[in-house]
Amino acid sequence: MKKLSLLLLFLILFQSCYSYKTVNYNSIPIEKKQKFKVKGVGGTKIEGTLFSKNEQILTLDKNGQLQKIPVSEIYEVKVRKFSILKSFGLVTSILIRIFDTGVVN
Repeated sequence: MKKLSLLLLFLILFQSCYSYKTVNYNSIPIEKKQKFKVKGVGGTKIEGTLFSKNEQILTLDKNGQLQKIPVSEIYEVKVRKFSILKSFGLVTSILIRIFDTGVVN
């Protein structure tokens, strides 16, 4: 049982409470400063926070540097979303680990 709980804890702790969902470029709201992953036509990957967007260029802020990506070179855009299921799984695995080790009787 200990090995199983350690394996579950390991798997869940190395996941994030966030996941990335593919979105249509035209449906990206510019009011929200969300985090994005952009995959280019050539296979390049850029992550950052949305700075601005128009019909020709998507601009992401990556650690204080602005990355301008022409829309014609964008293959896929993913936006970061909070995942309730992953968060619930993290809390559950921590509680299982606490009760399994006998910290709480």
